[in-house]
Amino acid sequence: MMRKRQTIRDHSAEANLFARRATVAILIVFVMLGIIVSNLYVLQVEQYEDFQTRSNGNRIKVLPIAPNRGLIYDRNGVLLAENRPVFSLELIPEQIDNLPITLGELTKLLPISDEEIENFFATLRGQRRFKPVALKTLLNEEEVARFSAQKHRFPGVSIEARLSRHYPFGSTLTHVLGYVAKINKTDLQKIVEAGQEANYAATYDIGKLGIEKFHEDLLHGTVGFQQVEVNNQGRIIRVLDVEPPQPGKDIVLNIDIELQLAAQRQLEGQRGSIVVTSPQTGGVLALYSSPSYDPNLFVHGISRTNYSALLNSQDRPLINRATQGQYPPASTVKPHLALLGLEQEIITANTTIVDHGRYRLPNVDHVWRDWKRWGHGKVNVTKAIEVSCDTFYYDLAYQLGIDRISEAMTEFGFGDYTGIDLYEESDANMPSRGWKRARFNQPWYIGDTIPVGIGQSFWTTTPIQLTHTVNTLINRGERYVPQIMRGFMSELGTIELEPLKSLRPIVVNEPKNWNIVLDAMYGVVNREDGTAKAAFKDTPYISAGKTGTAQLFSVGQNESYKEEDVAERLRDNAMYVGYAPYEAPEMSITVVLENAGGGSSNAAPIARNMMDFYFRNHSFAPQLSQSDKEVIRKHETHAD
Repeated sequence: MMRKRQTIRDHSAEANLFARRATVAILIVFVMLGIIVSNLYVLQVEQYEDFQTRSNGNRIKVLPIAPNRGLIYDRNGVLLAENRPVFSLELIPEQIDNLPITLGELTKLLPISDEEIENFFATLRGQRRFKPVALKTLLNEEEVARFSAQKHRFPGVSIEARLSRHYPFGSTLTHVLGYVAKINKTDLQKIVEAGQEANYAATYDIGKLGIEKFHEDLLHGTVGFQQVEVNNQGRIIRVLDVEPPQPGKDIVLNIDIELQLAAQRQLEGQRGSIVVTSPQTGGVLALYSSPSYDPNLFVHGISRTNYSALLNSQDRPLINRATQGQYPPASTVKPHLALLGLEQEIITANTTIVDHGRYRLPNVDHVWRDWKRWGHGKVNVTKAIEVSCDTFYYDLAYQLGIDRISEAMTEFGFGDYTGIDLYEESDANMPSRGWKRARFNQPWYIGDTIPVGIGQSFWTTTPIQLTHTVNTLINRGERYVPQIMRGFMSELGTIELEPLKSLRPIVVNEPKNWNIVLDAMYGVVNREDGTAKAAFKDTPYISAGKTGTAQLFSVGQNESYKEEDVAERLRDNAMYVGYAPYEAPEMSITVVLENAGGGSSNAAPIARNMMDFYFRNHSFAPQLSQSDKEVIRKHETHAD
């Protein structure tokens, strides 16, 4: 058997193979090193700033700083809305591993109600998880100390000291100031749509009603920022830089708090409103709606029980009656209609009728009755305003027709917003043919026009709207928008006054017609048969005005109205509009009392009390001056 021959190794071939493999390996190594070097270059040179920023982001954070909300003062410098420090328990959801367990432990440590937990989750649903959410507000010192001792057990939970809104006068100014409360989903959506999300990054509250809402842009301020260095646990080590926030502007109102308090006292226990303005500027000196409520209840989240009580109250305290209450204007608009009749030459200063207490259209069976059953006898336009003769104005409305009435009264401002700096305002209703067709799909009948002559039928107005139109009479056609805000505080500590806002004036053909109407309003208060004569007896000032009694339901043709037989909330509304001093008016007033009865016996005395208070506190001469007596003589002579 032959042995297998062993092949001789080819060292040269093996060396060449090894060399080729080594070359490939070296090339691969160099390629890899090239890639690594290239990446190092990209990372450390080209992308240096990007990664430096990311690195800093892990240890440097930018935190927003909420601006202090601007304060609110009355015209005399009395503080009406302030900021008070409060402690709140706040949670950052993304920093808490198990939220239910944490909440359970917190409820063992602090008195936290089910409603507070429910509100917490409601807020959480509309909030980003990295933002703190308040669980409990208004912690007292004992609660703060108790949590501070156990803080290490609750990562992501802290007690924060913040400034919170407080209204020292409580219910006195609720419908003027409104209030601030927590930002909800609706508020947040509006903030985002307005491009203001960054400016509200650290803000928890926002104006919800009244001046707080209308002037939110002035009161809020501008957010600030602080750049801080944090450790790996997120704890702040040091502050690197601060851009301080700009506080909101302090604003000054036309409101006189003493006059506002007087209005509150006058309406105690009644439903209604009082509006006092400066007719020469439109400045609102007092605006009170009764009943009211404490706005401080809403600042930190009102309880379900308290809110339900307000919402379901028969007295509707949540409604601002001065700007949202819609009432038939009743006889307070007779001066307006008299001016229209004079301008349209339907009547003259000497036009008279004989009032027997009843008015009937030709060939119509329906009878419209005067408030005075046996009538007022022979009356002209001046006497008809002084004694508030209904029959005269039934006939005037019939002759004018609804088209002329509606057009002229709309020009005065009825059925429209006044433009007052409150969002809570109704435009009420000035009826017309078109309105009735759109509302009821019915034509306008002549019988609808007759009661319009005494401010009834479908005609409604708000107290602020009525005040606005009376001011137009006082100013002989000049029209100023009612303004609550007087101005704001400048950096120098002076008041930057808001410019007066005026509307297109009402121009009449015969300027003397203004005098006829205003003289009749003088007679309402100062002449023997004037419906407000008793209420304003022996005043140390001369005023003028008009009473009104608004009937809230229809009385049958053969029925008589007995107040004691009517349900309390169906009784007449009492109304009064007036101004003083007569020659150079400083103030005008509108009083509306729901279901109180006659205007002359109920609303006029309240207006008298308010005027007395106003002039007593404005150093008005306690006795009639010689010029005042000359005014009286002039008007008495004119009346004769």
